[in-house]
Amino acid sequence: MKYIPEDESLYTGASLIIESDSIIKNKDKLKAELESVLSPEPNSKFLGMQLGLYYHYKNQQEKPGFINRWINKKIGEEPVYLSNVEPNDVEDLLLNRLENRGFFYSSAYSDIEKTEEKASIKYTVKVPEPYRMASYQLDSMPLPIYSDVQKLVKETPFKEGMRFDLTNMKIERNRLDKSLKKRGYYNFNESFFLFEADTNRYDNKNFDLFLKLKKGAPKKSLIPYKISKINIYPNYEVSDSTGATTTRYENKNYIQKEVFFKPKYLDPFIVINEGDYYNPEDSRNTARRLSTIGAYKYVNIQYKEIDTLATDNLGLLEANIFLSPLNKRAVRAELQLVTKSNNFTGPALALSFSNRNLFGGGEIFNISPSVGYEAQIGGDNTSGDSSLELGLENELIFPRVLFPIKFNNEFFKYSIPKTKISLSLDYLDRTDLYTLLSGSALFGYFWDANRFVTHEINPISVSYTKLSNTTPEFDVILENDPFLAQSFEQQFIFGLTYSFTYNEMVDVQKKNQFYINFTFDIAGNGISLFGKDQGPDLPKTFLGLAYAQYAKANLDLHYHFNFGKEQVIAARLFGGYGLAYGNSEVVPFVKQYYSGGPYSVRAFNIRSLGPGTFNSDMDTSLNSNDYFDKTGNIKLEANLEYRFPIVSFFKGAVFVDAGNIWNSVENPVYYGADKFTSDFMSELGMGAGVGLRVDIQSFVIRFDLAAPFHNPALPKGERYNFDVANPILNFAIGYPF
Repeated sequence: MKYIPEDESLYTGASLIIESDSIIKNKDKLKAELESVLSPEPNSKFLGMQLGLYYHYKNQQEKPGFINRWINKKIGEEPVYLSNVEPNDVEDLLLNRLENRGFFYSSAYSDIEKTEEKASIKYTVKVPEPYRMASYQLDSMPLPIYSDVQKLVKETPFKEGMRFDLTNMKIERNRLDKSLKKRGYYNFNESFFLFEADTNRYDNKNFDLFLKLKKGAPKKSLIPYKISKINIYPNYEVSDSTGATTTRYENKNYIQKEVFFKPKYLDPFIVINEGDYYNPEDSRNTARRLSTIGAYKYVNIQYKEIDTLATDNLGLLEANIFLSPLNKRAVRAELQLVTKSNNFTGPALALSFSNRNLFGGGEIFNISPSVGYEAQIGGDNTSGDSSLELGLENELIFPRVLFPIKFNNEFFKYSIPKTKISLSLDYLDRTDLYTLLSGSALFGYFWDANRFVTHEINPISVSYTKLSNTTPEFDVILENDPFLAQSFEQQFIFGLTYSFTYNEMVDVQKKNQFYINFTFDIAGNGISLFGKDQGPDLPKTFLGLAYAQYAKANLDLHYHFNFGKEQVIAARLFGGYGLAYGNSEVVPFVKQYYSGGPYSVRAFNIRSLGPGTFNSDMDTSLNSNDYFDKTGNIKLEANLEYRFPIVSFFKGAVFVDAGNIWNSVENPVYYGADKFTSDFMSELGMGAGVGLRVDIQSFVIRFDLAAPFHNPALPKGERYNFDVANPILNFAIGYPF
């Protein structure tokens, strides 16, 4: 207070009182709108302190110092004095808002409440009974627009007795304009509509509302337009568009020098048709669908008016669709620093060759060889702590459904499903443990149902793994854990997978964002019909290979609450269950769950948490440092994190995690400590910590330091202990959720 000039008072804000002679519906909403014009905002407070104002004053000193200057730059605020407030202007704004809501002939006045150094203002508005609508009518208009507007007015949300509201009228005008556009009114604009309120017939604050056309509205804006011709340029080049030939297909003209994109494959993406009325929604759908093909850099749809003397009540448009393709072939090389969920980190080189529009139908072929070396960071394990991996992935994507039965494209209005065929091989040499050769093949479909929803279904998903060159040390691990040995024996997996994703994170301006992912994986049912019996207590085989039979489902829920400046409260819930049956006693190792690590419960090392209350330190029969042991077929996790900016691209976080894994059937190796029971809540591993993130244009390098405060491996009564003396440092790429 000592810094405030003698002739000034610090403005502390304003209050608002509404006095009314009648009941106001949605009074709180009206008050919130009126309070939004009470300007200016006073200086902010944090825990009762005005730190921004304080450091502004400190910075006015002759030698404020480096720290004061830096803090003032970040949070400093100019003081808001009473002299900065214009009560008369605020009163005018209050009356304006009240009139826009139908409260005509209101009054507003203000009182200044002042102490020695501070001042506030109390505004009072006296609100009479509002004006209410008696009828909503359409005024005279020329044909054909009159008949179309008449139908739309019958669908209006306006109701008799509703309060006069300028905002509602703007919404109604916008609704009418959008509806007319969909009916072909290409040149219409919502500003051509006027509302007139007539109170002459009433003495009780009622009014008749009339919808009229503005005088001088262009005649061409009052008639609908039809599409008379559609020209598509599948390989458009601005620099050279001569020498092209025209192919007529499905009432559309495909204009290209040579057949770059076959018309029969491109046509389903275009929902604009000759003879249809102009509809901007068709244009947006067409542009979006064409953009998803993956072969085009730009999609540009232009309409050209065609002069016609046939009738004054119908206009004609020519639609021109210009498609600028990406380079057909591309080669990319990436030198990567890879950090994986199993805590292995190391360099990798990945090459990628792409051929877009391989067969002239928008097909994309990718071939990607890779080589990587990884070493496990953390822990004192001496076996298997490094690996060499070689990979080759082939992927062919068709921007259409490959299926014996033809699908009606109208069923997929938002986007056309794509067909994906992939084949990959992977060679993994885990030092001093084993060599694993694996191959996989996939055939499936994926598509966007709308902006937020994505589906992916793979009716054919095949994988085969061959374990070889095992060391005596690894053989001991398998001997000590029969369940683990059986999970490696399930070398052949043939099944179906499905994934549903609802993702509001794409809407970056949304305050509350939700993410839902559900996946379902089932294997072995189809080929079990052809399984060959090998005898009692032996698994059946298909083509000489023991196959896995299981079902697995995951549900992953995320929620982000965005507030302040780059501040986020992020929450996550995960649940997963795998059921082995038929030809399998356990779920294959690659399909099992683990807990702990940078994308899980960060206060525990990777795969070190669980299963259940098992404590490997108490068991000398197992290699307690080896991560292979810590898997299960049930998983539950929950995470809560507060994210905030620090300075520039440095971000901070405070978080708490909880989770564990269990087995539905006891593994004898774990002495029953791993079985899922109704007491699972007391068996959750819990931890808390802080994080530092380097966020450069959505590329995030993450460091999280966490310590456990509930360890289920300890005896009951000793599990709650915030072990800050032994924190775990997690390094990862990207946010955890």
